[in-house]
Amino acid sequence: MTGYANLPTGATLDIKPFKAHVPEEKLQHFKKLLELSPIAPVVFENTNAGRKYGMKRDWLENAKTAWLHEFDWRKHEDRINSFPNFKASVKDTEGNTIEIQFLALFSEKADAIPIAFFHGWPGSICEFLDLLDIVTKRYPPKDLPYHIIVPSLPGYAYSSGPPVETDYGIDIAAGALNDLMVGLGFGSGYLAQGGDLGSFVSRLLAMKYDACKGMHVNMMGAPPELSDELPMSEPEKKALQKATEFIDTAYAFALEQGSRPATIGFALSASPLALLSWIGEKILEWTDEDPPLEKILESVTLYWMTDTISRCMYHNRALANVDDKPKIARYSVIAKGTSLKLPYIKKPCGYSLFAHEIVPIPKSWATMSCNLVSYNQHEHGGHFPAMEKPDELLADVEEYIKVAWTATDKNI
Repeated sequence: MTGYANLPTGATLDIKPFKAHVPEEKLQHFKKLLELSPIAPVVFENTNAGRKYGMKRDWLENAKTAWLHEFDWRKHEDRINSFPNFKASVKDTEGNTIEIQFLALFSEKADAIPIAFFHGWPGSICEFLDLLDIVTKRYPPKDLPYHIIVPSLPGYAYSSGPPVETDYGIDIAAGALNDLMVGLGFGSGYLAQGGDLGSFVSRLLAMKYDACKGMHVNMMGAPPELSDELPMSEPEKKALQKATEFIDTAYAFALEQGSRPATIGFALSASPLALLSWIGEKILEWTDEDPPLEKILESVTLYWMTDTISRCMYHNRALANVDDKPKIARYSVIAKGTSLKLPYIKKPCGYSLFAHEIVPIPKSWATMSCNLVSYNQHEHGGHFPAMEKPDELLADVEEYIKVAWTATDKNI
């Protein structure tokens, strides 16, 4: 991977190599806590109702056994470290210094196109490891058409958290990520890609920063004035129904994280099994097919080893309407009759709609909130396509780049 680790010549940040490694003491403490974590007694909700009411008890029992006796976190650290890894100090929009850790595949081509991939919640950089594998098998550094950057968002994994004195939000965090991309030498232009929280980071970057020339997302925000009274096709009606069902039956976690993040942060930081229940349920429910247990444990273990869960809920305050700040994350919510004022993005945008997305936005709605130049719809895949369908997502992004970069009339 050494050929992919050569920094761009225009980089101005103090960029240092990074290696993921949790101290052995913390790893052993995790195992002891997991071993001693009890599983709640058998009740109707966790045995005879499927996953209607959340995590199933037998799944959690089996996962605990595998986590204790089969899962090897060191192997997953080795995989993270198999890609070029870096850390850099950047500034967010309020002048706070944030340490951003990121994976990167730098190209040796002078005209390589920079693109950043942003994860969401409860995601991480691990979502993109398979996609990065595909890229390295397809392109040697001398032929790679892109500079690919995969950051841990502020508060996630190996990046530092928001300052404890600051009422943080993704609008502030987006400034840090733009500072990263500009500081890597991409001030004349880069593209952003994301899903979930990463889609709103991408939208903010495209809205507010000249250096970001466009966005590709796999979770689209809702357009203005959306309601069930608008003329809709059958697919659009089904999409609105699915989105409404999600808000009615599966949205409580966001309200809890937004309105009582301190409490839920303490609770989930006290037990690995509690954290697995909270995050694992979302991964199982938001994917088209249940991912391999190994992938779920990888994601949850990263959250545990890096103390992520209590540092990463700042974006949910906007979703829960805790304050009146006009934060863009609020606009991910769809409800019947809601008047939404999602700013229109004039820059070239791309959208991949995967069948099991939790809040599916049809193409006709997407065109109401952005200049859609590339669109693909997939019969399979869900909320984590970089993990579930990396080949399909990469193909969509490459198709988008060809159109969008030509439209920007910019070259690095």
